[in-house]
Amino acid sequence: MEIKNNKKTIRAWAMFDWANSAYNLVITSTIFPAYYTAITTTSNNNDKVFFFGFKFVNTALSNYALAVAYLIIAFLTPILTATADYRGNKKTFMMVFTWIGALACAGLYFFRLETLELGVVLFAIAAIGYCGGIVFSNSYLPEIATLDQQDKVSAKGFAYGYIGSVILQIICFVFVLMPDTFGITDASFPARLSFLLVGIWWIGFSYIPFMVLPKASPNYDKLDKKKVGSGFGELKKVWQQVKLMPVLKSFLLAYFFYAMGVQTIMLVAANFGEKILHLGTSKLIATILIIQLVAIIGAYLMSKLSEIYGNLKVLIFVVILWIGVCAAAYFIANEYQFYILAAVVGLIMGGIQSLSRSTFSKYVPEGTPDTASFFSFYDVTEKLAIVAGLFSFGFVEELTGNMRNSALGLGLFFIIGLVLLFTTLKKENQTKLF
Repeated sequence: MEIKNNKKTIRAWAMFDWANSAYNLVITSTIFPAYYTAITTTSNNNDKVFFFGFKFVNTALSNYALAVAYLIIAFLTPILTATADYRGNKKTFMMVFTWIGALACAGLYFFRLETLELGVVLFAIAAIGYCGGIVFSNSYLPEIATLDQQDKVSAKGFAYGYIGSVILQIICFVFVLMPDTFGITDASFPARLSFLLVGIWWIGFSYIPFMVLPKASPNYDKLDKKKVGSGFGELKKVWQQVKLMPVLKSFLLAYFFYAMGVQTIMLVAANFGEKILHLGTSKLIATILIIQLVAIIGAYLMSKLSEIYGNLKVLIFVVILWIGVCAAAYFIANEYQFYILAAVVGLIMGGIQSLSRSTFSKYVPEGTPDTASFFSFYDVTEKLAIVAGLFSFGFVEELTGNMRNSALGLGLFFIIGLVLLFTTLKKENQTKLF
């Protein structure tokens, strides 16, 4: 069956974003950060915690834990994607990582202050499960959509993700805001129940794409299995191809730097709102919900703008807006300013993620049999960017004692990314690829 531009296949693929984005919203963006910060901060605002005998600032610890998780997945991904290309079973890897992430989220139901080590470790494992599944899902994009449809399909995936995550977030929101309605007397139960629901939601809806997506690449038979070496050998092979593609090479370098900023902001925004502005869980959740809803508009808006102006010009415009966000975060003083900034972030968050993914997909040589390895390279670039971003954010906070300085520092990454995007645009115009 022809799977390119097949509506059923595309909807099923988008449902993977619907399923796993619940993790992204509840665990990394709203309830978990608010719960974690609340239980690890004492009444006299002491934010220091001990983790296996070592002392950390609580939010810096969570950033370091995520950074380590992303570093692990950056190391594992090349090996696993090469194996998937060799055996033609990347959907199996999607399933394994989904189960790992979902079970880790469910395990957070047992997370309390006295089980801090368990909670932080499960938090990191959930990130590994999420990231591991995403790289295999992304590698399906050039296989299920023709070049002219990839922007729209990528945006559809992110839109499904935002809608699905918002639905579960609202369900969790009800328990968090109205525990008395359900006879809940344990203050920690609504948050812990939310973590359990994420695990169930994630694995449950993931079986829609698992049942529909093909097991392997339709180009799998083209692979010369004798030439498929180790995962890092595959990355080296991709890099050798990338070096001969000046536009793709320049784009990946730009992506590395602006992804440092984008991904870090997305991961630390809730901690920022809770720790700097003391918004509280309910206001924080409401804010992130607004971000998610606006992000749906942003993903489709950037897709439409890219049809008119081209991907790179739109990405340049969005990165300029991100620089403004970093500067504004340094000076933000009250919750209303935070809401305005959150709306801007939502609009450009969905757009830059969707457009970056589809831009890279367009640069992947059409008909290549090892798309998983190409997207492994893309994913490793992103994960190393996140590691650098999170470590720098946590380090600056511990060094200066103020998250605002960390937010301002992220602006530097966006500026470097902006310069490199202009370079990419110049090279694209010279080669006249599009």
